[in-house]
Amino acid sequence: QVQVVESGGGLVQAGDSLRLSCAASGRTGGRFGMGWFRQAPGREREFVSAITWSGDATFYADSVKGRFTISRDYAENRNTVYLQMNSLTPEDTAVYYCAAAVYGPPITRESSSNSNIYDYWGQGTQVTVSS
Repeated sequence: QVQVVESGGGLVQAGDSLRLSCAASGRTGGRFGMGWFRQAPGREREFVSAITWSGDATFYADSVKGRFTISRDYAENRNTVYLQMNSLTPEDTAVYYCAAAVYGPPITRESSSNSNIYDYWGQGTQVTVSS
């Protein structure tokens, strides 16, 4: 069992930056990839970014490439993943979800955007960007 908890959302203005955090605890001895998805009102959940367990590979949706950066660190047996979001626009407004791909094979560029490979999800954190 893995618990996933996001934090760091809020209300910002267009052009501002925000950093989201995601703490995965529980089965933290495992090596698993993690990802970020988002869902705007009236729209389907979409992939944002993902990172392998080692952090040696990162993946991004085209809509955020060059503006968002995903990273992770391990401290005190807790995996933490960050999503640094720069140059935010109103189109980035959404609930952002963090997810852990625990049981399947290591995530790849091809699989990372598939929400079905992620086994545990957080409850989401709201990001609102005003114009």
